[in-house]
This record gives sequence, C-alpha cells and structure tokens, in this order.
Amino acid sequence: MDTKELQKLTKKYEYVWDKLTETELKDMMNFSEDYKKFMDSSKTEREACHEIVRRAKEKGFVDINEVISQNKKLNAGDKVYAVNKDKAVALFIIGNEPMEKGFNIVGSHIDSPRIDLKPNALYEDEGFAMLETHYYGGIKKYQWVTIPLAIHGVVVKKGGEVVNVVIGEDENDPVVYISDLLIHLSANQMEKKLANGIEGEDLNVLFGSMPIEDKEAKDRVKLNILKLLNEKYGMTEEDFVTAELEIVPAGKARDVGLDRSMVMAYGHDDRICAFTSLAAMLEIENPQKTCCALFVDKEEIGSNGATGMHSRFFENVVAEIMELKGEYTELKLRRALANSCMLSSDVTCGVDPNYPGVVEKKNAAYLGKGIVLTKYTGSRGKYTCNDANAEFMGKVRDIFNDNGIVWQTAELGKVDQGGGGTIAYILAEYGMEVVDCGVALLSMHAPWEIASKADIFETYRAYKAFLLNA
Repeated sequence: MDTKELQKLTKKYEYVWDKLTETELKDMMNFSEDYKKFMDSSKTEREACHEIVRRAKEKGFVDINEVISQNKKLNAGDKVYAVNKDKAVALFIIGNEPMEKGFNIVGSHIDSPRIDLKPNALYEDEGFAMLETHYYGGIKKYQWVTIPLAIHGVVVKKGGEVVNVVIGEDENDPVVYISDLLIHLSANQMEKKLANGIEGEDLNVLFGSMPIEDKEAKDRVKLNILKLLNEKYGMTEEDFVTAELEIVPAGKARDVGLDRSMVMAYGHDDRICAFTSLAAMLEIENPQKTCCALFVDKEEIGSNGATGMHSRFFENVVAEIMELKGEYTELKLRRALANSCMLSSDVTCGVDPNYPGVVEKKNAAYLGKGIVLTKYTGSRGKYTCNDANAEFMGKVRDIFNDNGIVWQTAELGKVDQGGGGTIAYILAEYGMEVVDCGVALLSMHAPWEIASKADIFETYRAYKAFLLNA
C-alpha cells in the first residue's frame, strides 16, 4: 500500500466549520439564536419543562392524560407527552413497529448547578435583609460571589395557590448579590485552599437595606422586605417554607468571540442537550421505531427523588403508552425496555488552552469538532460508570458516518484526575444499549459556561439521525 492508501486507515477528527456550506452556516447561526431564546426562558427545571411542553404542543404533541381521559387509542404517527410534577417531561412519537421491539431514546437532564434558598431563609443582620442558602450540585463557591444574581421559582401559598417568581431578569428589575471580603482585609482568607475560600454558610444573599418608618419596630429592614413581597406576590414569611426559589446568574445568553462562534449561557449543562434533542424530536414524522426524548430532573445531585431518573416515571409512561396501543403486558414492557437504544445526552469537558494539564489530549474533546461520544464516564477506574459495549459504539458510529455527522470521542479528563456521571447507567439497568453523547463545554458548572455554535448545531443533527436510524 502506498502512503495515500495507508492514510485512509487513520481517523482524523475534523472541525465542523470546515464542512459547512454558506447555507449551513446561516442555518447554524439561526439555530443558535433560537437556542439562546430557549436558555433565557429556561433557567430552572420548571421553566425548562414548561418551555419544552409549549414547543411540543405547537408541533402537535398531546398530553397523554387527555388521551387516557378520552379513552382514545394511540396509533403509529401519534405524538404524546407526559409531565412529571412540572420538573420532567417525556415526548413520544409512536412508530410503526410494535413497541416490544424497543424504541430510540435521547435522554437529557434539565436541572443545573445553582444556589437554593433554605426553608427559613429571610433574616436581618447589621442593617441588611439577607437570605440563607444551600447550594445545589457541584459548584465552585467562589464563582458565585460578586456577580449579579436573579431569583427564579415558585411560592405555594396557603390553600395551594402557586405563584411564579422571577426577580432580576428584566432590565428594570433589581438583582440580588452575594458579597465577598475586600482584598485589603483578606490575608487569612487568601491563605485558605481555593475550595474553602468561600464557605457554604457564607453564600448569603443581599436582599435589601431600607427599613420601615417605625423606628421602634424590631427587624425593620426585614419587615420592609416582607411588605414588598406581600404587595407583589401576596407572600408571608411562612411561605418561604413552601417555596422553591433558586438563585441563578442574572442576564441573557450572549455570543462570545469577535466572530460570534460561541455561546455563553447559564445552564449549558445540560439544557444544551435538552434543546438539541427537543429540536431533533420536533422534526420527526412517522418513524419506523417509536422515538422518545426524555428530560429529567435531579441529575446534578444523583438523579434521586420523584422527578429524577431513579424514579419510575419513565417506566410508568411507557406502560401507559403500550396500554393505549393495546400492546401492554408486563413481559412486553420488559422486552420494550431491554430492546431499546439510548443516547444519554449530557455534556463533557472541552480542552481549555488555559488548563491543558487535566486532560489527556489524544482522548479529549475539542470545541468545534462536533458531538462527543463518551464510551464511559465515572471516576478513577471507571467507578459508577456505564461502559457502552463495542457493538453499540459501532452502531452509533455508523449512523453518524452514514449521515455526515462530525463526531469525536473523549474521556472526561485524565484517569486519576476526577470524572463525572450521567443518567446512562440508570437506563442501562433495563438492559438497553446506552452510550453518553453530547456537547463539549468550557467552564462547566460555572455560572456562565461556553459552547461552540458548531457543536450545538451538529449535536442536533446527530440526535435526529440517531432517532430515525438506530
């Protein structure tokens, strides 16, 4: 064999940019604009759930509860969705094949690292109204101080009335803020390890400093804040106990770079995969196999609870759909789950030129080189990972190659550097084929993360190809 023939034996990971036509480049930029709108309206898992459902309904998806209540049957081509407590969603497009033969799933999570309010949150100290917090997921605490923050969430008032709260996103809104120690008095703080420079109990939010007029009253600033909250939301202090209020970065997703090639947003992990799988799902009509896009909560803290992947929500919805198709038995349900194929669509670490030492470059992901196949995640010795088998890796590779998808493969950092997890292993417990597959990021889990527009667009194309061809 000559040199040219030998070179065909090698694998070269290309840049998405190099294969885009002028029309595709325009489509990619337009796609990213829609993505930024999605991110701005989806800063919490509840908001993401509502936006997913809104977009799905526009494309003809019907609430499964309506189908059940009207005693209808499901047929090939029908589109249904199921919502789990306003924090998780599953979309299904019924295929022509019996469901016991399995279906194609793209599953992501819609929760992101953040700071939550404690149940007894509001207090006054040194003339300030403050909010006690408890951070959610893996964060570097020092990244969350001295930046503009917003409050998103719901308050459940007496009698069960649910009030939506968003403070800090409108340009006329105030923001909230977590202070840090001035450099002049930081000698002791600067000697601490980075992980302990800001303690969890110090992530208290500045919420106000103006007292009520009554100089004889106790906690005058706190009372003024309660007055304002009551006027706008009808809240009392006790309502903090029955609220889910989340502290997130204030502001909109923005383009990054003079060439506008990247997107900065809060919650790329993992709403970037949620959006791309949603966009892919909404373009599918009359598939051969049933297709599913799954969006779950609680991944950042172990996937537990009623809205996490460890719940029976997904399994129960599949059983309901099989019953509505006239195909349900317990055995056929087990077959359907075991015969299914899934992309666990979650983000991974991209090579950062400022911090190249934490990755092994031959097995690392690069921004702009397309969707990332990750055979296993876990930590140190593959602990707690789902390790996809070679046959399924080969199947996904062929789908991507046959559809002109630019893809790469990577591990999450050096062997003993750390690692991470996804929902992959939970679905794999049914016996289905699962592999992690998503977008590479810079500054993952920071208040603002970075992604390549090329990768966002290519990931959407990859998910669509998988749903139609797996």
